[in-house]
Amino acid sequence: MVDHRRARTDAWVRYFVRRGHPEARLLASGAEGTVYRLEEGTVAKVWSRRPTGDFALMRRVYADIARRRPPFATPEVLESEEVDGVLVTYERELPGAPLAPDSAHRPPSRGIGPDTVGALLSALRGLAAVPGTEAMRRLTVQGDDRPLWSGCTRFPDALAALVERAARRHGDLLAAHVPGLSGKVERTVRALRALPGTAETAVHGDLVPPNVHVDETGRVVAVLDFGFFTTAGDPAFDAAVAAAVWDMYGPHAREHTDILTGRFAAELGHSPGTLALYQAAYALATYDLFGADSGDGHFRWCADLLGRAPL
Repeated sequence: MVDHRRARTDAWVRYFVRRGHPEARLLASGAEGTVYRLEEGTVAKVWSRRPTGDFALMRRVYADIARRRPPFATPEVLESEEVDGVLVTYERELPGAPLAPDSAHRPPSRGIGPDTVGALLSALRGLAAVPGTEAMRRLTVQGDDRPLWSGCTRFPDALAALVERAARRHGDLLAAHVPGLSGKVERTVRALRALPGTAETAVHGDLVPPNVHVDETGRVVAVLDFGFFTTAGDPAFDAAVAAAVWDMYGPHAREHTDILTGRFAAELGHSPGTLALYQAAYALATYDLFGADSGDGHFRWCADLLGRAPL
């Protein structure tokens, strides 16, 4: 597997060199694809999970966000192409460095510093100041087969419908790891549909530490990798997911989720119960996106989160 990935990476580097970028090199890999630095100020992203036909819509979403001038940089696509059925985008290189490594690669220490909390709050507040748009509502989240808002006029209803669809995909496999799963799904859907309507803002949906870039002073200077669960919706959903995914795999993951959930509720004015509900909904919507058994880390994380959800 390692040799295969290395060969694929080397092949893309050679491709970019032939295209006129002699300094091309691997920069980072994520859920949506692999990023190569071409030269100062420009990167190329080789998409692994974004269908080519959807990208024009995603590009509109990028423009909608940039138009509102959030207090940090966001992706800007300069050019795109299709190479053997694979979408490749050429983008402005975003400034800063990741807030922290992915917890799967380097688990964080037990304490969460005030700079980390402040950076996450800045990212959440900046996104919550961007109004939701029609292009955002037309996006399809990863793993689903239709736009999230299809047939719905409220975000809680759209999320409830997604949970129902996702539970039908491999719910029997998830049930083996989550006692009483069917009841949890029913209660989650019912609670989502009972939520009041809220102002719709831009939701990133995947604010893991590598997707939040900071400068040497700790100030948030860029938010990247939109697309995994990007939509228009309740900003409390983004806060709930950010609290849960900051540390998914470290030895103190549960404690970190509880701490950040409490801080975000207090600082942003969200109901702790609503944040917990959204975390359960996120787990039910994404549990099988990388694997549908306990051999996959994300699957195990979702099952654990659901097992202790107050539903």
